[in-house]
Amino acid sequence: MGMGSKIHQNTHSTATPVVTDAASDCPRRAERHPAASAATSPGITDAFKFSQCDFSIAYYPRLFVTLGVMKSQPSSLVDTFDRRIRYLRLSVTDRCDFRCQYCMTEEMRFLPRKAVLSAEEIIRLATLFVDLGVQKIRLTGGEPLVRPDIVDIVQGLSNIEGLNELVMTTNGSQLPTLARPLVDAGVSRINVSLDTLCDSQFAELSRTGDLSKVLAGLDAAIDAGFERIRLNTVLLTGKNDTQIEPLIDYALDKGIDIAFIEEMPMGHITQTNRELSLVPSAQVLETIRRRFNLVPIVGSSTDGPARRYSVEGTSTEVGVISPITDNFCDACNRLRITPDGRLVLCLGHENSLDLRQMLRSDMDSSSLKRAIVAALAYKPERHVFDQPDEPQVVRLMNATGG
Repeated sequence: MGMGSKIHQNTHSTATPVVTDAASDCPRRAERHPAASAATSPGITDAFKFSQCDFSIAYYPRLFVTLGVMKSQPSSLVDTFDRRIRYLRLSVTDRCDFRCQYCMTEEMRFLPRKAVLSAEEIIRLATLFVDLGVQKIRLTGGEPLVRPDIVDIVQGLSNIEGLNELVMTTNGSQLPTLARPLVDAGVSRINVSLDTLCDSQFAELSRTGDLSKVLAGLDAAIDAGFERIRLNTVLLTGKNDTQIEPLIDYALDKGIDIAFIEEMPMGHITQTNRELSLVPSAQVLETIRRRFNLVPIVGSSTDGPARRYSVEGTSTEVGVISPITDNFCDACNRLRITPDGRLVLCLGHENSLDLRQMLRSDMDSSSLKRAIVAALAYKPERHVFDQPDEPQVVRLMNATGG
């Protein structure tokens, strides 16, 4: 069994944290500062203090990143399953002007602002990841465009030497004013979440959203000149599963792309029965193929998990993302950073590394990079969204960035 599987199996055991004093340049101090009890809150971060550096580890039973391991790691991002990491999803805020049913609860408590990474911290972390081989960064949220300094962040990221792609996922509500500044600052492509073209459905699914603002935002994005624009649609049986064809027609009319995403079981959200609400990707493709010929597209090494097809005779691409019915973990090339600076190794697991604590303890860049590389030893082999008897993720989607 792979190391990733052991991580998941042991999640609910009582942990005994251990740190080895293998690195003479970072001897351990006597004091220890746990964030919380692992017996009651498995998977949270535990911080250990050292005289010359601070180092945090994901708090998992019998699993820890040692300083000795850090010193022996290569300077590139390859996990224990020989998957090379080229893609970083970077969430800049957990806040959003919508309250979409599959993403968050109606009454949300957001992170205090001082807990969220600053623009300078975001740019510094991104630079380290690019140094380690990341070629593509996607900015996410929450809703990234509600962050007042988002254009400054984009400008700083676009200046990182070696970063090939800077892209973004947004709900589109702020694009009427921000589309052009984002293009000018360096965002090449955007994904816009849009689950329906029906006003009443949109109001129900988003709770607080205004469909007219999103559609106006899409028009502004087209005018602004992004290289590509893609709609992201989460389908729910009995909610918006009749919207496949209207949304395809809208994408074709606008000359943009669309991807249909199976809902992922994230957080304690009870508005839908996950098993009964799932619209399988195979059903989506069958519906589309009744009208259009779909030609498979061979992806690049920085692509996300979507299986992509060109709609024959058009410039539009259609994608499906199938975390439940067609596991894609064997080709995973991604890591995620949460708004409060946790490095999430897998969307479907709770294990994480507290990079914010390292940044704010003045850890030097070389030590930060060694810690990031060492953490990959604990990237799981796969998520278990398709295994309901397995422990599931309790954090909400807006806290991770998708």
